[in-house]
Amino acid sequence: MEWRKSYLDLILVPLSVLSPILYHIWLWQRIRSQPERTIIGINSASRRLWVFAMMKDNDKKNILAVQTIRNAIMGSTLMATTSILLCSGLAAMISSTYSIKKPLNDSVYGAHGEFVMALKYVMLLLIFLFAFLCYSLSIRFISQVNFLINVPQGDDNSLVTPEYVSHLLEKSFALNIAGNRLFYAGLPIILWIFGPVLVLICSVSIVPILYNMDIAYGQGKGEKVDRKISMGA
Repeated sequence: MEWRKSYLDLILVPLSVLSPILYHIWLWQRIRSQPERTIIGINSASRRLWVFAMMKDNDKKNILAVQTIRNAIMGSTLMATTSILLCSGLAAMISSTYSIKKPLNDSVYGAHGEFVMALKYVMLLLIFLFAFLCYSLSIRFISQVNFLINVPQGDDNSLVTPEYVSHLLEKSFALNIAGNRLFYAGLPIILWIFGPVLVLICSVSIVPILYNMDIAYGQGKGEKVDRKISMGA
């Protein structure tokens, strides 16, 4: 009897999780092999060029650099705040004595016992907690960039180089992207509350949306950008 209630979850939920995981493995390999064909790779190269430009002409562009970084910090702060608020709400719901599964007993397919419902909310809590961690670390790295990008360049300064500052900036944005993807992963888990069928539909629908967000069409200048960076532009 229990198998009849949970067989959809055992089949559809792993398929739903596997789909975005395979996509991100492919995307990671694409970024490493052909960064000029991805939005992430082009933006990464552009940020490195931006750091070189800001630090090369720091006297004239220091205010612009600080304001740009401040806007990025505000975006990560907003997402970190949203994540921790969702975690607080989920933690309060899990610890509540009210049985949250009662209104769903006759309205969803798949398993909806006490253990399964607790598993769904715990997974949501963990996803948003890891998203909060990524956003917090992103703020930490980009705050360091905010200080270091205005360090005067000279022969006596061999530690704070544009390469080092751009490396910190890339770490910050990589963590921000990871936080965003974890945030997106929370949507199928939320729909899992209403049944595993919606999880599969949502996961399959997210992959082409992410593909159109990540892949740059008709871009052939990424190689030139990488050459400029390697030459110390």
